[in-house]
Amino acid sequence: MEEIPVYLFTGFMDSGKTTLIRQTLLRDHFGEGAKTLLIVCEDGDEEYEEDKLKEANIQLLMIEKEEDLTETLLKNINLQYLPDQVFIEYNGTWRMDTLLETKLPEGWTIVQSLATADAGTFDMYLDNMRAMILEQMFQADVVIFNRCTNDTQKGKFRRAVKAVNRPAQIVYEREDGTLDEREEELPFDLNQDVIEISDEDYAIWYMDAQENYKKYDGKKVSFLALVYNPDKMKKGVMVPGRFAMTCCIEDITFLGFKCRYPESKSIPHKSWIRITAEIRVEFAMEYKGKGPVLYPIHIETAKEPEDELVYFS
Repeated sequence: MEEIPVYLFTGFMDSGKTTLIRQTLLRDHFGEGAKTLLIVCEDGDEEYEEDKLKEANIQLLMIEKEEDLTETLLKNINLQYLPDQVFIEYNGTWRMDTLLETKLPEGWTIVQSLATADAGTFDMYLDNMRAMILEQMFQADVVIFNRCTNDTQKGKFRRAVKAVNRPAQIVYEREDGTLDEREEELPFDLNQDVIEISDEDYAIWYMDAQENYKKYDGKKVSFLALVYNPDKMKKGVMVPGRFAMTCCIEDITFLGFKCRYPESKSIPHKSWIRITAEIRVEFAMEYKGKGPVLYPIHIETAKEPEDELVYFS
């Protein structure tokens, strides 16, 4: 059966989903001539002009209740409309599982998922309903922060998204629609002889080192670490790192780096150390490609910190 592409748009209320869909379908003439079914699960401030949709061969269907989104409903919709492509504007307050665990009609395939966020309100939502807003982004291929200004905390927003969705591409867009291409500032100095990584900055540094490892090649770093080094670990290798809370207390993950150290077996599993090491970019099976590998210069035992966790905020 011929594939019917499904384009999924997620994001919290008033994040710009409708504007993006309207621009894609009407201004950019996406899939021009194709019979498009637009499923809208949220009645936002922005509205679709049905006469323009009709001119573009787009049929609009509203689903008002989360419990109405079922396999049977979608199957009947497919038979009724026989679309060439489907756009879904998902409700920002509905659980993502409701959609992702619902069997789609035969041939329907989600080919791209885009999440939108208003840069002006995202910080407030992070502070007050972090789990809910990030759930809308955890499987997005692209996350678009719109309405950005010079005061937008691009680094903080990127870290929040990458904590739950590392592969996501992130785009920053200004009010006038142009891209905000300012570089994100880091809270530590890359030009230090030894880059001192504080507990507050560990998660930020980890994400940056994993994504932009080339700029750390040959750099020296120092940080407090919990050592992952069980008996089954290969001799000469250990993994110093920290446990990080990504979204909520239920989502805690260990963020560590491969470390080559001939005396690794002398470092007990789950012990605390202060490590100073040189970073070398190498191929590592653990990274499934190239990445930052630590070569210790100095290691000393350390006390367990008051808070074992590090954070992305």
